[in-house]
Amino acid sequence: MSILFAIISIIGIYCLIRNFINLKKAIDLAGNALFPVTEEQFSSVLIAREWKNTSRLSKETKSYQIVKWGTGAVLILLTALLVLVMYIDWLSSSLFSSAYLFYLILNAVKHPGNFYIVPNGIILESKFISSSDIKEYSVEKIVRWHALYGLDSRANNGFKVSFDFKNKLTPPDYVVITNKKELETVIELLNAQGIHSKMLIDESTGTAGSRENRKIR
Repeated sequence: MSILFAIISIIGIYCLIRNFINLKKAIDLAGNALFPVTEEQFSSVLIAREWKNTSRLSKETKSYQIVKWGTGAVLILLTALLVLVMYIDWLSSSLFSSAYLFYLILNAVKHPGNFYIVPNGIILESKFISSSDIKEYSVEKIVRWHALYGLDSRANNGFKVSFDFKNKLTPPDYVVITNKKELETVIELLNAQGIHSKMLIDESTGTAGSRENRKIR
C-alpha cells in the first residue's frame, strides 16, 4: 500500500508541476489572444463545469498568484505526506482518509477555467492546444431539449462549442458561447486556422452539412 501511495504521490507531484508550466505558457500566449478581447466577448464565454465566465490569464491576477504560491506549498505538503506514509504505518489504517486528503490537496491550486483562441491554436482550461492537434469542433444550440438547457439561465438558447482532439489521451471538452455574434467570431477564427467542423444534421432541414457553411439559427 505504501509503495502504491508513493507512486500515486509522484504522479500527483508531476501533474502539479506540469499544470503550472502549462499555465505559465498559456499566460504568455494569451497576451496575443484573438478571442476573447473585449469585455463583451469575455462575458459571452461560459465554462460550463463551473458556470462562470472565462477567467483572465495574467500574472497579475489573484488567481494566478494563488496557483503560483499554492503549488509550492502543496508540493511541500505532498512530500511531507509521502514521507509520513513511507516511514509511519499510517496508511493501512487511514487509506480512505489519506486518499481523500490527497485528492483535496491536488485540487486546492486549480486555476479557474478559461478559453482563448490564439493565432496557432486554443487555450482551454489553462492549457495550450495547437490547431494541428485539434481533430474537429462542433456547435450545438442549447434549446429546451438539450442536456445543458436549464443548468444556467445564461446558457439557455446559447451554443455549446465542443472540441475533439487527435491525442486519444486528451478527452473531448467544450465551452458555452452565450450569443450568436460572438459565436460567429469564434467559428470564423477556428476556420481560419484550418480546424474542421464536424458534419452534423441540420434540425430545421434534415440535411447534413458543416456548421460554418450554414446559417446559424
